[in-house]
Amino acid sequence: MPAITEIKQGPPHADEAHAIPVIHVVKGEVRNAADVLYQSGGRTYRLPELDLTELVWPRTAPPPAWNIPLAEILDFLVATGEALKADTAGHLAFARDRMIEAGSFETGIVRRSYEALHTLFERDRLLSMVEGEIGNPAVLDGWVPFANRIGEHGKIRAFPARLVHILAGNAPGVAAVSITRGALSKGVHLLKMPSNDLFTAPAILQTMASVDADHPVVRSFSAVYWRGGDRDVEGRIFRPTFFDKLVAWGGEAAIRGAREYIGPGLELVAFDPKTSIAMIGKEALQSAEAISETAERAATDSTPYNQAACVSARFHFVEAGDEDAVDSYCAQLQARLGMERRTASVLASPVTSELQDEIEVLRAFDGLYRVWGSYEGRGLVIRSDEPLDIYPDGKIVNVVRVESLEQAVRYAGFATQTVGIYPAERKTGLRDALAAAGVQRVVTLGGAESLATGMSHDGFFPLHRMVRWVNDED
Repeated sequence: MPAITEIKQGPPHADEAHAIPVIHVVKGEVRNAADVLYQSGGRTYRLPELDLTELVWPRTAPPPAWNIPLAEILDFLVATGEALKADTAGHLAFARDRMIEAGSFETGIVRRSYEALHTLFERDRLLSMVEGEIGNPAVLDGWVPFANRIGEHGKIRAFPARLVHILAGNAPGVAAVSITRGALSKGVHLLKMPSNDLFTAPAILQTMASVDADHPVVRSFSAVYWRGGDRDVEGRIFRPTFFDKLVAWGGEAAIRGAREYIGPGLELVAFDPKTSIAMIGKEALQSAEAISETAERAATDSTPYNQAACVSARFHFVEAGDEDAVDSYCAQLQARLGMERRTASVLASPVTSELQDEIEVLRAFDGLYRVWGSYEGRGLVIRSDEPLDIYPDGKIVNVVRVESLEQAVRYAGFATQTVGIYPAERKTGLRDALAAAGVQRVVTLGGAESLATGMSHDGFFPLHRMVRWVNDED
């Protein structure tokens, strides 16, 4: 296959001398040549040339880690986590500084996110992932006896697969989780980096190589960038000849683009685009103290990565007949949207001019709508009696008054990932209806960002889908 020598996106950038370097990692080896210039978001990047032949693993040989015991892989991942925490080689610091330079996220969010990456490699967390997402860990190491109630017998194994991952860039943790799941599955993994995070995956893989450059897990990963949808790349390698599964994160365009390549022998594992909401019962508005606590919980759930994360609640359905209490909630919520948190900054990006125009129209109808906050990025709350036909983004929340939370269930659907409910006792009466509507996750308000390791993600168990289930039937 030919090399890909040029990537173009957007108009040429004048200051190519200050282009940000991007490292590729191919089967554990670093590629850091500056062969290609790439422009995106007002920044210029220098990337290595792609050699497509390097990005696939021949089917004539099993994946490098296919027969490595799970216990050994766990030891290696734990050692990688310790190396990430110490960062003696400086790979994570280099990536962090380039990430800040690129400006995809505010400096504090990048620093705090990178400081926490090592926690995703803790042994108990990894074991919880295996036990929760795949069940019996023994199926990863070999053939496990099978028997059913009608007397049939055999053996079954979770065999390593060949995967290409289209990563999302809305949180650095996406790269880390993809790498830990990939290592535990023992397969081979080509990571296609997103344009807004060209640094996290290579930094983790370089750190992994610093622990043991010859480890089979190291040789099982590559992380490179090409422009999403580039048929010169995707049309040649998104084939069952090379890969079993296409794991796609991201927006609707990314998922629809990935579907074009799906056919017999190449399966899609999709983390579809999702949005999240909050449902707040009348109990939350019965005292000033309750309103304050609820506003804090709701702001926490609405601001992960300045509302870029799927778990971020954009619409709050509030059960209330007391307008003054609802308005007090809105005012306190807006004040808390502007607070710095682990994955949120005081200021998000300013509200776009198009959205400002729409909100100004709402301000003119004071009897129907009320708006708290301005457009500089500290957070803005709009109260209405029906959900607005806008996509709240950049720390904007639409608070919708409803007669009952049960009536608000109609606003949830298959694209609703997380529903934060307050108080927690109201979850029991709502979760079945929400699940029937298509919702994937119900949490107590304030807990949206704390994804429980080993439970389902977007309605399925990812590690279970990242292997090939093979039978030996008697």
